[in-house]
Amino acid sequence: MIQGCENPQLDPLARRAPRVFYRTADVATLLEEPGLLALFGFAGHAAPSDDPRYLQVALDSLETPAPLEMWQVDAPVSSGTEGALRWSAGGGWLFAAIELDEREHGGLEAGAALAYARLRQFVGQRPERHVLRVWNYLGAINRGSGDTERYKHFCDGRARGMGAFFAEGFPAATAIGHRGADHRLQVYLLACDRPGSRVENPRQVSAWRYPRQYGRTPPSFARAMALPARDALAISGTAAVVGHASAHEDDLGAQLGETLTNLEALLASAGMATVFDRESPLKTYVRHSADAAQVREFLHRRLPGVPMLLLHGDICRSELLVEIDGWRYV
Repeated sequence: MIQGCENPQLDPLARRAPRVFYRTADVATLLEEPGLLALFGFAGHAAPSDDPRYLQVALDSLETPAPLEMWQVDAPVSSGTEGALRWSAGGGWLFAAIELDEREHGGLEAGAALAYARLRQFVGQRPERHVLRVWNYLGAINRGSGDTERYKHFCDGRARGMGAFFAEGFPAATAIGHRGADHRLQVYLLACDRPGSRVENPRQVSAWRYPRQYGRTPPSFARAMALPARDALAISGTAAVVGHASAHEDDLGAQLGETLTNLEALLASAGMATVFDRESPLKTYVRHSADAAQVREFLHRRLPGVPMLLLHGDICRSELLVEIDGWRYV
């Protein structure tokens, strides 16, 4: 359910949600778009840029040609850098990103703690201090077993770096393993000068309440976040998890169906119609690139017309084959 929001109707006084688009164009052209808050390319994209608003994500696109993802706001945008941190802001919205080499900071756990501490310190001194959505991309996410798995080390470090910053509730989030250099850690976020409202899925145990079997530190995220004007829902990485257990091991079709059921339950919990449309872009992370055609056909059949970006990435549980996140606009 939406926490702190009994009526998810549009709030005309709140900030209009950034619009998210997938575009097949060159980086320089899109950086000239008015109100561009952030632009994302993917591994292997031919035209990187040193503009602080541009981030080349360490995930390969399974689309040809590979589209770019852009965030656009209804205001002029300023931008800058602070060491390894890049940022842009406009209209009450903030994009901030950091990329670190784990080897320079004592490994993944220490690197995650440092990345989150720097983001926390930066956002904490900004007017846009309400973190609504976070993305985390790390290498070899499933390497190790039990408490030695890298994802669990990441969760430990993330919690240490957060400190008490999210004492009132966690943001929506995604954590995916990339296939690039193991030591490359990327974290980026969307924040606002007004708070959003957290949304949970009644079919799933809230992530921060997972039992001990999932690590010393449970994952720290909400299933979704209703943005301040109640005009969009930022959806966390969603997979075939029922309660707290993974479902349909090694069955891609069943996992896709379960994931869509979870997405529909999440929309219902947010007070939204349980459908996606042409204005609600989604990203699908696919563990095995050979599965891309099956995933694409399934999604085109079940979600016709919905903008979809397929990326090659490892899900945080080794038995899961696919995960979906994205946006649902009102």
